[in-house]
Amino acid sequence: MIYFDNAATGGFKPRSVSDTANTVIRYLSANPGRSGHRLSVSGAEMVFNCRKILSEFFGGTPERVVFTKNCTEALNVAIFGTLKKGGHVITTTFEHNSVLRPLYFLKNQGLIKLDVISPSLSVPLELAIKNAIRENTYMVVTTAVSNVTGKAFPIDRIGKICKNHNLLYLVDGAQGGGHLPINIDRQNISMLCLAGHKGLMGIMGSGVLIFNEQTEISPLIMGGTGSESFNLNQPECYPERLESGTLNLPAIASLYEGVRIIKDNLENYSKHLIESTQKIIDGLNTIPKARCYSLANRSGIVAFDLLNMPSEDVASALNYEYDIAVRGGLHCAPLTHKFLGTHENGLVRASLSVQNSTREIYYFLNAVRKLAEG
Repeated sequence: MIYFDNAATGGFKPRSVSDTANTVIRYLSANPGRSGHRLSVSGAEMVFNCRKILSEFFGGTPERVVFTKNCTEALNVAIFGTLKKGGHVITTTFEHNSVLRPLYFLKNQGLIKLDVISPSLSVPLELAIKNAIRENTYMVVTTAVSNVTGKAFPIDRIGKICKNHNLLYLVDGAQGGGHLPINIDRQNISMLCLAGHKGLMGIMGSGVLIFNEQTEISPLIMGGTGSESFNLNQPECYPERLESGTLNLPAIASLYEGVRIIKDNLENYSKHLIESTQKIIDGLNTIPKARCYSLANRSGIVAFDLLNMPSEDVASALNYEYDIAVRGGLHCAPLTHKFLGTHENGLVRASLSVQNSTREIYYFLNAVRKLAEG
């Protein structure tokens, strides 16, 4: 199968990533940080090494790198853990449901006021956000990259606005992590949430929340942390305060390997994905019934439709007739589709990794052309 669904989860795992996960499962099935024997200590060292390489890559300090099971959980910890009752939050129409659903839950419970901002031809997104700030605004939440179109958002400029107004800035880095040069210190990001299994090349079961020294987060889950066992309250120190229960050591160890590879190859990989997405966009533009919604981008995402065809039908045909994996539908981002006017049929999303070849791209374009002609 040709795998063009890397925005859902990375299809290719480097050998060192899969080998590390396998080695940990076979030879290091010990609870990191819970015991004093050498296997537990070795596991704890692996966890710390992953915190360290993530803080080197994305900024912050290792103590404020918290592991979750996925980016959705990291976003929930960040949103609920910084709640200010009666406060005002600003987000955008381009967010994933991992952001929208927690925020709308808080809004519907009467706990926050919420503004969902869209750009216009005359008002860019960052200015629209700035104009929406109120006296009781305490947080801005945006994605780094649209999971529908692959468009990167101006997190540098939004971060400066948040810093100038003393606001928390939460960034959903699910599609940007491993593709864009994100740094919480340089870009004035308070909290960054990441998916380990996408652009960072780890396996499923790893998510990350990185937050700066000025941000305090209340725990969403409480329980055993391996520290302060006589204390019946949750520890105050990070990362234990936000990490109750056993960590997913195979996923964390493999994430370390993925980040190690990405750190050394970010710009080369980005160049490759820009070129690959441009090839697909150029090809789609020669198919009369195809309409593309993406520009060339570093995240490897191209969204398109075939006029009057439900996107799920196109994705299904590519799967069953041509053995190509893409995704159709709304991609858990309903407001994005309302903004684009594609909420009725959704869009087909082809999302590439650096391992996808030019030959695969041309085979895919030929398949789309045949579907359009049929």
